Amino acid sequence: MTQQDRERIAAGLADGLSYAEIARRLDRPTSTITREIGRNGGPGGYRPQQAHQATIQRARRGTPAHPRAGGPPGGTMEEELVEVAVRTGLPRMSARVHFDLLLSEDGRRTAAELTHRLKISPASVSVAVNFLVEQGFVRRERDPQRRRDIYVVDDDAWYHSIVTGRRQTLDTVQATMAAAETYGLDSPVGQRLAKTAAFLERVSLDMIESADRWRALLT
Repeated sequence: MTQQDRERIAAGLADGLSYAEIARRLDRPTSTITREIGRNGGPGGYRPQQAHQATIQRARRGTPAHPRAGGPPGGTMEEELVEVAVRTGLPRMSARVHFDLLLSEDGRRTAAELTHRLKISPASVSVAVNFLVEQGFVRRERDPQRRRDIYVVDDDAWYHSIVTGRRQTLDTVQATMAAAETYGLDSPVGQRLAKTAAFLERVSLDMIESADRWRALLT
């Protein structure tokens, strides 16, 4: 990788692009970009000139890259999981918080622990966690002795997420059907909206039936 490539990586990070989009613009595999950023300070500490010099020095010594200081074990793997989640539509900060919880020993973190581990602001943690709670990925518990919140991801998290998603889909179904009736069920627009509502409702029901049937796998 050239220094110009690394400059473009830094510019992409500054613009808030995903690793996948940076990789596409450089015509490189996403895993290459993930490793490059992970071994050179991470998304918040990536510096193209230092990264280029460090790579040259490693090549001269013939030694592998050292893991990122202060990062969690298996940082590159975690970053790759985050990228997959971002590509499916999860906000990046929420994805980082989610996988930090998933990969923790007991699936529990306080806001202070998340702030320290991910090196982000308390406000960023709050926004990310609120989104995850709303989507059913995480639940909030209260520690009465220390008067602080503890964020938990458990075995049922994916089930609760599907249930939450179903409720949101049914809200869309109701709104779409109401719009269809407003336009008139005999009109082309009304028929199109009614078909959309029926499709979403049927898929939503199938999803929850499947989730109920296979929920035991989580426990």
